[in-house]
Amino acid sequence: METSKTLNTIQVLAKIGKVQDKIIQFYKQTSPFTELGLYRDFAKDLPDDINELCELQRYQTIHPVGLLDPETRMDTEGFWGNLSEIPLTRLNFEEDWFPNAISMFAELLRLNPAYTKERTAKDKIHITCRCQAIMLAATLKAKGIPARVRSGFAGYIKNNGEHADHWITEWFNEKEDRWILTDADIHGDENIIFDPNDLPRDIYLTGEQAYLKLRRGELDEKAISFASWPVTYGIPAAIRGLFYDFHCLMNQEIIFLHQPAYIIDRGFNLSEEELKELDELAELLLQPDENFDKLQEIWENKSKFRILGGALN
Repeated sequence: METSKTLNTIQVLAKIGKVQDKIIQFYKQTSPFTELGLYRDFAKDLPDDINELCELQRYQTIHPVGLLDPETRMDTEGFWGNLSEIPLTRLNFEEDWFPNAISMFAELLRLNPAYTKERTAKDKIHITCRCQAIMLAATLKAKGIPARVRSGFAGYIKNNGEHADHWITEWFNEKEDRWILTDADIHGDENIIFDPNDLPRDIYLTGEQAYLKLRRGELDEKAISFASWPVTYGIPAAIRGLFYDFHCLMNQEIIFLHQPAYIIDRGFNLSEEELKELDELAELLLQPDENFDKLQEIWENKSKFRILGGALN
């Protein structure tokens, strides 16, 4: 009897190990957004230390919001360097130019092949948290580290009780056998009082967490906001975060302008039946590894979640 129990335990553990290995291998794969092509070796040779890597990455970029205020734009000694060097003819938001990691690395090295903290403001690219998260995920994948981008809402961006839309990177630490949240976009920020390399999970809501909290009445509608076009609050904002995160978890880190076409066509005004359908998806997304096969089945078979509208679509 004891032998039978032992064999069953071994079989269960072996099955769990195979499932985990399948998931790990999946997140080592790249997407059109994280594939680096000829820049793969360059990224592979970047620092292995996560803090050093993130700090170095952030010094290559300027957050577009920093360029929107005329006074900030003329700052000569701020965090991003001498912003007055930047021509007014350059875009504030350059994500239209650099939607994926390969284009970001290509432009940075075109502007200045020295990838160091000393990069001047005029040679930096203007990207938001989405691109920061994709850049980090792409670099980690190039190093053979499982990584995935996550989309959701951070309570530490505005410090007023509001959770603003924010993208971060999640990577698997094989030594510690756990997924770690890392926010590459806030390295160097003196106001951050927690470890951005190992983000506390209670200060970041994934898209599905925000959606379900709103559906259950656990959050006020104004507590969840999406600043990127179109500006949205509450359930519509959470739906965006939900689908961004779903696509990210399926290795497709879609751009801000894209959402399922049926959502856009309805102006985010869904019926209760359609919302219940999203309830079920969100519940599965809360445990993406445990529900990996079910999520992939939905991904493959529920085409309306994947047919995108927005931009040229």
